[in-house]
Amino acid sequence: MAQVAREMVQKAGIDIDKLLDMLVRNAAAELTTYYYYTILRVNLIGLEGEGLKEITEDARIEDRNHFEALVPRIYELGGKLPGDMKAFHDISACPPASLPSDPTNIKTMLNVLVKAERCAVNGYTSICNYTAGKDHRTYDLSLAILHEEIEHEAWFAEFLGEGPSGHFRRSGTGTERNSPYVSKFLHT
Repeated sequence: MAQVAREMVQKAGIDIDKLLDMLVRNAAAELTTYYYYTILRVNLIGLEGEGLKEITEDARIEDRNHFEALVPRIYELGGKLPGDMKAFHDISACPPASLPSDPTNIKTMLNVLVKAERCAVNGYTSICNYTAGKDHRTYDLSLAILHEEIEHEAWFAEFLGEGPSGHFRRSGTGTERNSPYVSKFLHT
């Protein structure tokens, strides 16, 4: 644990227990979304499904990266992840992005995807609002994740026909393509 970091955050007026709860719940949401997006992506088949597969994969990989980036901050602040995976799943900040009963209904699949992203946007906006000007490291990390979650939401919302988002397909490979905002927090 980074004792000085924890003390500075507390001195700035942050309730460490509240912040850790927010971070752990969002980490649970990221890991469970990675899992559920794996199932959703596998089921994106056919003419309509193939068009969604690439952006779903990008969002899936980035959600895993978000989890990986959150874990060190949780432990730096003296927190920890639950020892039981089921308990971890059940405290997720967002409901499961479960496969719909008719996975061939692409609009239903898109609604699952966009709902998951909107929940994530809300979660990271809350963390940013809570830590702004008080916990610079957590704020910077949460803001980086928020940027990527907003892009994910925009991608899926466009497929739903909600209008143009102004976001474009990312080019490149590896971290220059996946997690362009969060990559600075990943230690691989």
